[in-house]
Amino acid sequence: MTTTIRMTEVGWRTTVQDLGRSATERLGVPSGGAADQGAARVANILVGNPQSSPLLESLGGAVAFTADTDLLVSATGSVAGIAIDGCEVELGQPLAIPAGAEIRILAAETAARTYVAVGGLLDVPRFLGSAAPDQRMGFTQALVVGGEIAVATAVTRIDQPYLGRALFRLPVPDLADPARDDVVRIVDCAETNDIEGIRDLLAASVYTVTNRSDHVGIRLDGPVLHPAHDQEILSHGVPIGAIEIPHSDELIVLGRYRTLTAGYPIVGFATRRSQDLIGQLRPGQELGFAWTDRSAARADALRFEIELAALTAASLGAFAALELPVVSTRVAVHGLK
Repeated sequence: MTTTIRMTEVGWRTTVQDLGRSATERLGVPSGGAADQGAARVANILVGNPQSSPLLESLGGAVAFTADTDLLVSATGSVAGIAIDGCEVELGQPLAIPAGAEIRILAAETAARTYVAVGGLLDVPRFLGSAAPDQRMGFTQALVVGGEIAVATAVTRIDQPYLGRALFRLPVPDLADPARDDVVRIVDCAETNDIEGIRDLLAASVYTVTNRSDHVGIRLDGPVLHPAHDQEILSHGVPIGAIEIPHSDELIVLGRYRTLTAGYPIVGFATRRSQDLIGQLRPGQELGFAWTDRSAARADALRFEIELAALTAASLGAFAALELPVVSTRVAVHGLK
């Protein structure tokens, strides 16, 4: 059936997100998608959704809504507290929200983005196959107080006698948290050695996230070095997590909405797991860099995929035991070849 959630609070900015577009960059459209992919994927797994399902992404403050029917809801990423009709509940697990009750998720001050998943499929607009916003194309996906989202769900009633407790316990893996880990792991590239001393400088320095950061990338204040020559570098496409040095004395770590290099030198790439950490950094926070190799970065990513597969299997088992229907879910290694 179709139910409706109604937004009662949207924080500083809340949008609809997913994991982004595929095969659109050749059209000049960035992949986009959740800045902290790990948190978004876990939030969906916890409520029985496919990992790529649309969900809410909030950039601080509080996000709150009510629903017409009982719903399963989870929140990951920047979460300081959750309340259902004013009753504080446990974090990090799926929650049963009674029909008409308000769930309110308060963001933490140490991380940037909160992800809220609702069991079922959000009926939201798509652009090139994805719900991810693209402001340059006028596809904002921004939510407002009083706004409504239709949800196709097979769960209409959940018997949960203890409102303040999680529905069940699941093995949630550790997610990106700047309060716990402030080191971005990076690998080198063909251009790393074009700037003499850049490896040692990055490894030994502390950088501060500036308020000039945006959805394209985070900008960092701190020591930099520039190429010895003044030749313009041919602009080209770059992977997510590329670290570039513009003409000003700063670093830019490119995110999921990056396009081309704009002729700036690239000195390394953030690993896949560190990209989630970058997505949670707020202005004023400090970070350091640590060099690693590709095999270690890949092993770290694969460990996380194994943890997600275990979480998916556990959640599906729990749903089956409670006879709760779920959207078709595949256990897969996401995006790794």
